Amino acid sequence: MKSPHAPVRALPLYRRHRLRAAALAATVAALLLGSAGRAPAESPAGSPPAAPVAGDCPEALAGKARCYTGRDGNGAHYALAIPTRWNGSLVVHAHGGPDLGEASDPARSTEDLERWAVMVKEGYAWAGSSYRRGGYGTRMAAADTENVRRVFVDRFGKPERTYLHGQSWGGNVAAKTAETYGGKPGAYDGMLLTNGVLGGGSRGYDYRVDLRVVYQYYCRNHPRPTEPQYPLWQGLRPDSTMTSAGLSSRLRECTGFDAEPAARTALQQRNLDDILAVTGIPERSLESHLRFATFTFRDIVATRLEGRNPFSNRGVRYTGSHDDRALNAGVERFSADPAARRDLSWDSDPTGRVSLPVLTLHAIDDPTAFVEHEAAYRAALRGAGREHRLVQSFTRESEHSGLSSAEYANSIDALDLWSRTGRKPTARSLAESCAAFDRTYDTGCFYDPGFRPSSYASRVLPRPGGLDWPAMTARQERAWSRIDGVGIAP
Repeated sequence: MKSPHAPVRALPLYRRHRLRAAALAATVAALLLGSAGRAPAESPAGSPPAAPVAGDCPEALAGKARCYTGRDGNGAHYALAIPTRWNGSLVVHAHGGPDLGEASDPARSTEDLERWAVMVKEGYAWAGSSYRRGGYGTRMAAADTENVRRVFVDRFGKPERTYLHGQSWGGNVAAKTAETYGGKPGAYDGMLLTNGVLGGGSRGYDYRVDLRVVYQYYCRNHPRPTEPQYPLWQGLRPDSTMTSAGLSSRLRECTGFDAEPAARTALQQRNLDDILAVTGIPERSLESHLRFATFTFRDIVATRLEGRNPFSNRGVRYTGSHDDRALNAGVERFSADPAARRDLSWDSDPTGRVSLPVLTLHAIDDPTAFVEHEAAYRAALRGAGREHRLVQSFTRESEHSGLSSAEYANSIDALDLWSRTGRKPTARSLAESCAAFDRTYDTGCFYDPGFRPSSYASRVLPRPGGLDWPAMTARQERAWSRIDGVGIAP
């Protein structure tokens, strides 16, 4: 017989097993008595998962919760927490990234638990997966997110309510989790997306494609003329030994990005000015975006898509430089392999067909996941006829992962109230209700209820045919699901 918490496989037609919902208090008591003092167990991918093991909570939750770690049947490490004063509901967290590397990182889920300890302080249980491996794979990460929910239910019983939380790329993961697994009654009751990368994979990284080619046009050191050449859509040739430090050194050589303006040469300053003006990337996050366009692109292309190119910049006209004509004549151009683009789209693009209340929170000046991702997500839901399920909120903050704890607490409370009562929040009501939470957390409330993001195309140069949303319709998803080997392997 199959285990009642058998791991979810990242396949399009997977049929989920029915879970046993034991009596909550009795199950918790049995686990507390039976698991204390045991060493953490690991179960390799494909084997039955071991029971969660009790351990120390992060310092922020010491004395306020009981915490557990474990590894599911796919090899993904996870962390669980149950508050001392549990309100009976669960937050299932999808983390950002993607982190690179082949192994599941056991520290990632515990670090995220500490980072969003505010959820547990508000009375919610917590479950977060580190995912079974590093590297790109939105459906893989969605399957592992669903797995950790099942682990929690199997060990502690079915919560009263279950909410998805996705941060950064985890917003894309959570959106895909909701679309793939959220249709089952009782699986999830709502979704909170914070600073989410919501444009999907096929369009959500186009500005990094542009950065990669524009950078090379001006700097010509990635690769250098004396080094082996490769098409820039690869990000980095597969056998390169370049490190993040080495990439930073080349960026510094060309632009002086981390030096005071007075210390830059005239050529460095002009290169920097042109790159920033053309791509629209903030100066403070230029290095991190170039890392993604180098190392994560290599992971997507070389490891996940078997060397095929999902990216294009054909038909894009770059503007804002000191000589646009020369730039457009000299920048490298390429077209996507249709099958590779299809596979990346199927893996990651939201269809917009969500059946849950969805609340988003986004810093207006987010330097990593531009706030225009929210416009893309709204357009996707509108195209799927689900815009009525979405409420978006925006704050006058400027960090990607450092939003106010009072705002997180306010957001999960508003989502819970919406799910329980049908009372849909508004941008104005969210701004007004935050003050009550700030009296506890004293981290500030920075809502701007009048803000509306401009279209995604206003920030990211659209490719031909790239103005219609969703980027992948539900009909396309169903048709592509019948293609053998579609997507990115788990």
